[in-house]
Amino acid sequence: MIKKIWKKTKRILLVLFFTSLVYTIVCRWLMPPITITQIANTFGYGLKRDYVSWNQINYSVKLAAIASEDQAFPDHSGFDWDAIEKSLKPKKKGKKTKIPLGGGASTITQQTAKNVFLWQGGFITKFIRKVPELYFTKLIEWVWGKERILEVYLNVIEMGPGIFGIQAAAKHYFKKDAAKLTRAEAAMIISCLPNPKKFTVKPMSRRVAWRYPQILKQMNNLEGDEDIKTLLR
Repeated sequence: MIKKIWKKTKRILLVLFFTSLVYTIVCRWLMPPITITQIANTFGYGLKRDYVSWNQINYSVKLAAIASEDQAFPDHSGFDWDAIEKSLKPKKKGKKTKIPLGGGASTITQQTAKNVFLWQGGFITKFIRKVPELYFTKLIEWVWGKERILEVYLNVIEMGPGIFGIQAAAKHYFKKDAAKLTRAEAAMIISCLPNPKKFTVKPMSRRVAWRYPQILKQMNNLEGDEDIKTLLR
């Protein structure tokens, strides 16, 4: 009985592995047709999205995403172990915590893996999601590379209620293409992460009003970084 169960389990795992590998390879060149998060949002908020290529995304948007979400993005292999270590350290009582700029434990690669292949959710589902998230994070680092990861990230991430990707966000908030966003507009849109339903760009929430000038400062600080310049050229 146990042997039969183990054989079936191995077959299921092999099918899942090869299916995920093929899908990941396909998404190296084609955008994901739909994601679980997008499907879930369709029922409550609708679905606004318009995929664009790397060259159709303004340089400032790419820089703002790195400055805000993952300043070590060009250098790590999917996981920012320094940031993870800091996030695990106990916080002193009574000490206020600030929302980090590029200092969160979840990298752009991890966020991309979660948004493309997996699902959002509370503590229990988040715990269950961790193992496949580790797998897909490493897989897209190996198969896609940094430029493709950032391109897909900026196309699939939610940037407002039912608004997915930088092109849909640029059209919705500023009535223009992603290629024509100004530096400040790019920072404003990125500053709604990681909770775009709560931290609204328009009308501008207090959190976005505080955060986007901080992102602009970090963008200025990072622009001279050789690894970032090479990635975004």
